[in-house]
Amino acid sequence: MNNLELSPGELASRAGVAISALHFYEREGLISSRRTSGNQRRYSRETLRRVAFIRMSQRLGIPLARVRDALATLPTDRIPTSRDWARLSAGWRQDIDDRILHLQRLRDNLADCIGCGCLSLKSCALSNPGDVMSHEGPGASRL
Repeated sequence: MNNLELSPGELASRAGVAISALHFYEREGLISSRRTSGNQRRYSRETLRRVAFIRMSQRLGIPLARVRDALATLPTDRIPTSRDWARLSAGWRQDIDDRILHLQRLRDNLADCIGCGCLSLKSCALSNPGDVMSHEGPGASRL
């Protein structure tokens, strides 16, 4: 085996993910592998960084479609540098800032929320300002 390549088991172990996650990432076009003459997958060592980037992105709540689009911008003629990775993550800064602002508003208004999920109260300024959900009928309509 090529010293610059990892088997699915080795990559999964090093990246801290299940082998099935690697297969899923590959089906989704997030990573790629080559096949040996025995039809076994082999991943380049740089795939470790891609998997780390995918996992970090998932923790931040970035949709996989956006992760795929970002990874597609990486150079194919060389191993991505730290500058490449910084460029990708910088593109999500506004999304993260918006999410932080939303969570801060949620935290600040949490005392007024009864937490039942009905979202039909006139006083719910977070999810139902002006009781717009009353037109959807009784009970929870957004969970």
